[in-house]
Amino acid sequence: MADSKTKSGNNPEKIANMSELKIKQIEDEVASSYLLVDIGANLTNSKYSRDLDSVVERAKDAGVKKIMVTGASVQCSKEALRLTRLYPGMLYSSAGIHPHDAKTWTDDCYDTIKELASNPECVAIGECGLDFNRNFSPQDVQMEVFEKQVQLACEVGKPLFLHERDAHDDMVRILGKFKDRMPPAVLHCFTGTSAQALKYLEMGLYIGLTGFLWKDKSDDGVRSILEKGLIPLDRLLIETDAPFMYPNVRGSKIPANIKQALSDRSLSFLNRYCTFQRNEPCALPVIVEMIAAYMKRPVEEVAMATTINAIKLFGFS
Repeated sequence: MADSKTKSGNNPEKIANMSELKIKQIEDEVASSYLLVDIGANLTNSKYSRDLDSVVERAKDAGVKKIMVTGASVQCSKEALRLTRLYPGMLYSSAGIHPHDAKTWTDDCYDTIKELASNPECVAIGECGLDFNRNFSPQDVQMEVFEKQVQLACEVGKPLFLHERDAHDDMVRILGKFKDRMPPAVLHCFTGTSAQALKYLEMGLYIGLTGFLWKDKSDDGVRSILEKGLIPLDRLLIETDAPFMYPNVRGSKIPANIKQALSDRSLSFLNRYCTFQRNEPCALPVIVEMIAAYMKRPVEEVAMATTINAIKLFGFS
């Protein structure tokens, strides 16, 4: 008859071995977690009002170490700054007025945004820019309000967080007025062409990419830009634009070789917690893996470069 200790599930040697396996599993998970910065997440959105603690915790678990909460209106910018006080060292904010809301600009806005930007947790002016795709505000009003915010960024010396849709020429023209004194800037959620990307890079801008990548099949869009290697690693930034820009990696538009480059760990966060209705910062690992796959570069290299760029641009502590 076998020894009772051998038959028992409490065999000390077996427990020790299981503990070693568990420790190795944890070590592997830690090693596979990237150190990422999400340069644009709309965490003031009402979709996060009930469980923001969990959203931030999941982001940390996924390897997202810093998040810039986007300011898109005066009230939104105030709320973004408030959130930075609740999650110090993790959340930072921007302050500005989105082109959709340019029509809400009043004479008080300049000083209000300037005051918000005086706080160290507020690291950028924006989201500001031009959107001639939807035209929720008249184009002439958009251009006037955008120019005022570029002027403000020059005055306070903080980076610009830019939005542009179907307004490339006017964006270039307005930024060109400030070329000798403009602070660093990022073209957030870039969805343009090769020529547009090259022009922005020539002007010294950074390029921010999101999960939009999954649905872009244009001959001269973001995928093509990455495959051609047109964006230098030292000018690339990554973002989720949560709760928007959900990366639907199950979609038929994504080539098989790109899907195969996505890790189980990153997919587990995306598939469990993110949807078309509510994307989250924990989706960022999937985004950086897609970008790296299209660039044909090691994902660790792209992750590290984008993190260094974000720290350099926004001065995260």
